[in-house]
Amino acid sequence: MENNESTHSGPFAIETHDLTRHFGDKTAVNRVHLQVDRGTLYGFLGHNGAGKSTTIKMLTGLLAPSSGTVRVLGYDMLDSRESLEAKRFMGVIPENLAFFDNLTAHEYLMFIGRVHRLDIPTIRQRSDELLELLSLQNEKKKLAMEYSHGMRKKLSLAAALLPKPQLLFLDEPFEGVDAVASVTIRELLSQFVARGCTVFITSHVLEIVQKLCTHVGIITEGELVHQSSMGEILASGTLEEKFLSMAGAQQNSGRLEWLES
Repeated sequence: MENNESTHSGPFAIETHDLTRHFGDKTAVNRVHLQVDRGTLYGFLGHNGAGKSTTIKMLTGLLAPSSGTVRVLGYDMLDSRESLEAKRFMGVIPENLAFFDNLTAHEYLMFIGRVHRLDIPTIRQRSDELLELLSLQNEKKKLAMEYSHGMRKKLSLAAALLPKPQLLFLDEPFEGVDAVASVTIRELLSQFVARGCTVFITSHVLEIVQKLCTHVGIITEGELVHQSSMGEILASGTLEEKFLSMAGAQQNSGRLEWLES
């Protein structure tokens, strides 16, 4: 039987204190304090290697922090029982897409649905609707190994949405996705947030983030250097200007002398 309503209360969908992760001598994430309100679409921005994906892995329970605390939907992600319970209410598109390559889209979604304890008629109905909406209905009999990167990204989104979660973690959901599908995904995410759920998204496409997100956090060199509403950012300029001022201090000139000679 489906139960997608978290029994834990509190104003924050995500809350961390001093969240830190070391890999040997390297500090990938350094004492991050995140506060993500429920019902928001939160853009988590940073350059490559800034610590975005490592943070998401800790928030979703895929990676243990070296120190600090993590609460997601009110659950303590450092407690194994609470972490498992929290995952019932999450949908995730991870950094590295991983599928059972010898399954078709329908078979893969059936597997995901059964993991979330959905009944078979519900899985079939939702799968058909999601595959059609994401323009995969004509590809549903193909094996996952035959999918392009963009198609795999869309199938991963379908799997994340299938259990009707309270919180979505999306790591670069627009990467490799065509323009038509990008618009569809944006509309889906807006609809998702409109019903009171939360989206935590990373993307290098600042234009999309500016249009889509209600709140933004900027991480650089593993440290959260800015966190505010999108309205506060746009009151004094563009998201690109804010991002470059906070994370682009070492931006290169973009010039090649040998092209100018």
